[in-house]
Amino acid sequence: MKVLAVDHGIKNIGLAVSDETGLLARPLIVIPHVARRLDAARVAELAAAEQAAKIIVGVSYGEEGQPNPAGRSALRFMEELALQCPLPVAAWDESLTTQDARAVRIRMGASRKNRAGHLDDVAAAVLLQSYLDANTP
Repeated sequence: MKVLAVDHGIKNIGLAVSDETGLLARPLIVIPHVARRLDAARVAELAAAEQAAKIIVGVSYGEEGQPNPAGRSALRFMEELALQCPLPVAAWDESLTTQDARAVRIRMGASRKNRAGHLDDVAAAVLLQSYLDANTP
């Protein structure tokens, strides 16, 4: 079963997808944020194109364990996505995924110049891999 992950951001939305076995995540694409309804429609379209069976949306939390402002924005996006897409949509803790994505690029040997730019799709892959690892028997 393929799973699509969404790293929802203010400027960009990173997407990642799993393999057919649901064991490995890979970055898919970064799409620019336009408007919640249009963004949700684009994600739903990509989920269908990838033949995903489920969508995971990263939500960030504050120190008190409640969604922070970015997390609340991701939850509103998730609600819109659920209205537009027949697939199950679930939240997943995305804490530190961007920092982990930077570390992945460093381990891959990317130069400082090549590490600059969008990490959103890599962060989505880190998010998705943590979900797959936690949900694979």
